[in-house]
Amino acid sequence: MAKVTRDDVAKLAGTSTAVVSYVINDGPRPVAPATRERVLAAIKTLGYRPDRVAQAMASRRTDLIGLIVPDARQPFFAEMAHAVEQVAAARGKMVLVGNSDYLDEREVHYLRAFLGMRVAGLILISQGPSERAAAEIEAWDARIVLMHRRPAAIDDVAVVLDDVGGAQLATRHLLEHGHERVACLGGVEETPKLGDPVTDHVEGWARAMREAGKSVEGQHFQAPYNRYDTYLLALELLRRPDRPTAVFCATDDQAIGLMRAARELGVDVPGELAVAAFDDVKEAGLTDPPLTTVGSDREAMAQVAVDLVLDDALRVTGSRRERVRQFPTALRIRRSCGCGG
Repeated sequence: MAKVTRDDVAKLAGTSTAVVSYVINDGPRPVAPATRERVLAAIKTLGYRPDRVAQAMASRRTDLIGLIVPDARQPFFAEMAHAVEQVAAARGKMVLVGNSDYLDEREVHYLRAFLGMRVAGLILISQGPSERAAAEIEAWDARIVLMHRRPAAIDDVAVVLDDVGGAQLATRHLLEHGHERVACLGGVEETPKLGDPVTDHVEGWARAMREAGKSVEGQHFQAPYNRYDTYLLALELLRRPDRPTAVFCATDDQAIGLMRAARELGVDVPGELAVAAFDDVKEAGLTDPPLTTVGSDREAMAQVAVDLVLDDALRVTGSRRERVRQFPTALRIRRSCGCGG
C-alpha cells in the first residue's frame, strides 16, 4: 500500500497542503472550523500519520523534551521524572530520560545527544557544578531549565525547593521531642557544593541545632545517597555505645536504610531512635513505622519546569535570584519521629 501523503489529505479535504499543515500543527495561522473538520475527517479516512522526522528537520525542533537525572533508580528522581513526563504529555511532548550517574562526562554525553536531536527543550537535574556542561549549554544556545539544584557554573532558569528551610523544620521537630543529640546523615562530599540540595539539608540541620543551643560537633556523618550502602554505614553507627537518639537524614532513601539497620540490631524506632528525613517519596508512608519527612509539590514543580522550557515568554531575564522559582516545603508528620499519628 502506498504511503499516504499530505497532498492526499489536501486533495480529499478540498484544500491546500498549507492548510493541512496548519491543522496538524495547530498553527501558525487559524483555520475555519468547517475546514478544520474536513481536514480531520480526511486524515481519519486515509489513516494519515505525520512524518515527525520531516517536521523536525523543517522546523529544526522536535516534540521531544530531554530530561537528565543523576540516577532514575532512586525514588525521588523516578517520581520527578514521572511528573515531568505527565505534564509534557499533556502538552503533546515526549520525554527522553538520560542518567548521568553523578558523572560529569555522562552528563555532557546526554547534553550533546539530546541537543543534537533538536529537542524542544531540556530539563537538567545536574549532578554538580560542571564547567564542561556549562560550556556545552552555551555552545548550543539551548532552552535549558535547571531542576532540583542550581550549580554555580550554570546560570540558567531554575526550579528548586527551600531545602534549607525544610531541613530546619524536620530537625526542629526532632528537637521538640526532647532529644539532646540529633545526628545528621548527609552526603558523601568532603567539600560542600553551592546549590546542592543535600548540602543545603545539612545546613538546615546545623542551623536548627545551633538555634537550639546544641552542638553539631561530631554529629554529621557522611552517607551514600542510596539505602543499601547507607544500611551498611548505619549498622556501624548504631553499634556505637554513644549512638544518637535521633537522626535527620538528608534523603528518604538514607532513612530507609537506617531504619532497616535499626530493625536488624533490635533498636526500636521511634522508642530508641527517632528518624526524620527529606523528599517524601511514596515509599515513606509504607515503612515500619511510617517515615516523617519533608515533602513538596513535585507535580507543580514539574508543571513550572515544562512551561519554562517550552514558553519563551516565561523565561525572565534579570539577576540570578530573579531567575529562580523556589517552591516551599512542608513536614509530613508520621510515626518514625515519635508522634502517635
